[in-house]
Amino acid sequence: MMIDFIIPLRDYAFYFYQVIFGICLITYVHTFVLTGYEKKTYNYNRTLSIVLLLFIVLYIGLRPISEYYFIDMATYAQTFQQFKNGMQIKPGGDLAFELFLKICSHLMTVKVFFFICALIYILPLFIAVKKWFPNYYFFAFLLLVGSFSFLTYGTNGIRNGMATSLFILGLSYVRKNHIKMISIIIISVMFHKSMTLPALALLVSFFLTDTKKYFMFWGLSIVLSLVMGGVWIQLFASLGFGDDRLTSYLTAQADPSQFSSTGFRFDFLIYSAAPLALAYFYVIKKGFKDVVYKHILHTYIIANAFWVMVIRANFSNRFAYLSWFLMALVVGYPLFKGLFWNHQFKKIGIVIMAYYAFTYFMFYYYEFR
Repeated sequence: MMIDFIIPLRDYAFYFYQVIFGICLITYVHTFVLTGYEKKTYNYNRTLSIVLLLFIVLYIGLRPISEYYFIDMATYAQTFQQFKNGMQIKPGGDLAFELFLKICSHLMTVKVFFFICALIYILPLFIAVKKWFPNYYFFAFLLLVGSFSFLTYGTNGIRNGMATSLFILGLSYVRKNHIKMISIIIISVMFHKSMTLPALALLVSFFLTDTKKYFMFWGLSIVLSLVMGGVWIQLFASLGFGDDRLTSYLTAQADPSQFSSTGFRFDFLIYSAAPLALAYFYVIKKGFKDVVYKHILHTYIIANAFWVMVIRANFSNRFAYLSWFLMALVVGYPLFKGLFWNHQFKKIGIVIMAYYAFTYFMFYYYEFR
């Protein structure tokens, strides 16, 4: 049974955001009445994580195919049928994804294929946070699924969404198994070539470890964007980071109706800077030292700085997502690993509500503007 028999497609996103809001609200209350170390908290973590996981998988995985509401989904469905009819993989594409798509086209229906895509998008996130935070993985998972672009890249930018989730899964091996980490990240890049940027940023993070220099680079990127924004757009468009789609996104004519309207987007710059303010507090002010977090933070800063430099470009949101998919981890990872405040469990609830508040607000802003 598909979701369209239950929920009208016009209300598909609305109900998703209401359910996540309800879970955030319940979690907020939970963090205020408990300290975070009780058996009730660990039971809540286990139980709600399964509830949330099942809801997300079924809600995204069983959605109907719609060209109007999920534009890229219809394109993938068409390609699926073409592979089923004998089309061969074309050189120069996203090899891992196209091979996956071709194999699926001969083994299953297109609806099952999209369900598998949902699993690849969601399960790596769940596995990663469960490895990192054995007692608090629900709270971290809630941050990830409450992110601004989570639903969009699960239902529309499907290939990019799967690639970013695989990247995060690769990061979960950064401390213990570099071979697995490298292998998974290579697959991530082969699912969507634009992941070359965060992959290169991660590589840099192994050689440059001074977090203060990363913050300085991010600040410099704002100046460079304000002074030479057009130059960077043309430069990064020519580089392409292995993805012709990214070049077209950067060079497309500006359209005020799009997410990334014309001009320097101070609103989204502030959105990108908010987690950096928290990261500065964690790492510089409180001295939080964690190898995994440093790689996550440094990768985010480099990738986001590149976006800042091309922030005026139409469709620059496609570029922004190459850093934003890590934002929930930049915000939340230290909260489940270190101690920064008295009554910190209450602060976790506040952070979750504040983080989701932006997503919730932006849904209504774009829905009713």
